[in-house]
Amino acid sequence: MKLGDRGAVAVVNCTCFCLLPSAYCYDNRLVTPIKKGRLEFLPLSLALGISAAVASLIFFAWLSNEVLAGETRHFDDVTRAAIHHLASPTMTAIMRGISFTGSSLFLTIATIVMFIWFLMHRWRREGWLLCITMLGASILNTTLKLTFQRPRPEPFFNLLAPRTYSFPSGHSLASFCFFGALATVLTARIENKTINFVTWLISGLMVFLIGLSRIYLGVHYTTDVLAGYAAALIWIAVIRFLERQLVRRRKNRMGGIDDL
Repeated sequence: MKLGDRGAVAVVNCTCFCLLPSAYCYDNRLVTPIKKGRLEFLPLSLALGISAAVASLIFFAWLSNEVLAGETRHFDDVTRAAIHHLASPTMTAIMRGISFTGSSLFLTIATIVMFIWFLMHRWRREGWLLCITMLGASILNTTLKLTFQRPRPEPFFNLLAPRTYSFPSGHSLASFCFFGALATVLTARIENKTINFVTWLISGLMVFLIGLSRIYLGVHYTTDVLAGYAAALIWIAVIRFLERQLVRRRKNRMGGIDDL
């Protein structure tokens, strides 16, 4: 298979996967009414989400072709070396701890804990939404890794290289989905703008630091991390779009029943 063909196949797989129905994350309860102000903002929110997904898809397609053609090697080497210059025993310990928060083990446990917490607060729909987002992120990550099969770089600090392929970064993709979905759910329930801002700030900072830690430790190229972010943004945008459409459809159906 030619390089361009492999990149095209990956983009098609990513697109088809992101269009899978996610109706299983919704229960049969009445949906909480949306305030008028938020309802008016909904079309703009959807437009921005779709625009972000399309832009991310285009960026991912371009980046994957550049990676397969070897055009990003200089960029990866320069950025890896620049970040590695920050190395110190203390920084390495911190980065290893941050990297663990993006691991499959940590995120799986965190997802289960948050799912139980949501159920305890009767946020059943949000709980299933988070679970399906993370399950989809895992499948998407595995599919893309097997499609591109990019070898790992040589890790720093005598670390063992993970046995999986390098492109995209699974830590970056999964952490983006987890913290992004969690922030979305929490800020939708919280009215305080300051708390919402801090929630998004912490989530964004965690995603950035996890990606940075993977480059610092040498287990990923910079382009692996960027690709992970792009793929995650596509998946989250599609999930968000489907969630809005299903909520609107359920509201219309309930409204039709009330008119009978």
